[in-house]
Amino acid sequence: MNQPYVLVLYYSRHGSTRSMAQYIARGVEQAGIEARLRTVPAISANCEATEPGIPDSGALYCSEADLAECAGLALGSPTRFGNMAAPLKYFIDGTSSLWLSGALINKPAAVFSSSSSLHGGQESTLLTMMIPLLHHGMVLAGLPYSESELLKTRSGGTPYGPSHLSGQDQRPLDETEINLCIAQGKRLGELALKLRSDP
Repeated sequence: MNQPYVLVLYYSRHGSTRSMAQYIARGVEQAGIEARLRTVPAISANCEATEPGIPDSGALYCSEADLAECAGLALGSPTRFGNMAAPLKYFIDGTSSLWLSGALINKPAAVFSSSSSLHGGQESTLLTMMIPLLHHGMVLAGLPYSESELLKTRSGGTPYGPSHLSGQDQRPLDETEINLCIAQGKRLGELALKLRSDP
């Protein structure tokens, strides 16, 4: 039998969302379950543009099997006009077969995002990212206020999921943002273990 894992699936253009994904993966593994980092290729307005089958660096591209077989999902994207980035949306739009089979029903999910301005649409991005996951029947796991750093953050961090304020200068994650990412990953990992249907 395959070992259970939480899929940490993200798209990152400048590296901030990738950093968040890595800290979320750390939290997942603190819960005692494997974290599998995956990304999606960029898309182009040029219909003949293609990406290599394996990225030059970073996580591998996500397959349908990676998503279908996960015990939980963390989905991350930079904010694009208050919504997820097109490459991630394109990937999610192609998961109809998983919706038809019910492969993701009752699996826990969380969302995370990074933006270049504090009021650049972090919360709307997180909320709209949840919608396809609800259609898939997933169980959403935000960040509860028992994570006290939610009350003192001056950058990213929401009850809908971790967020990061990168600014125009691509500011690295601060300590609060890191801790909230790890906490989200740990909570998701714990829930994935509790909600697994097979013994």
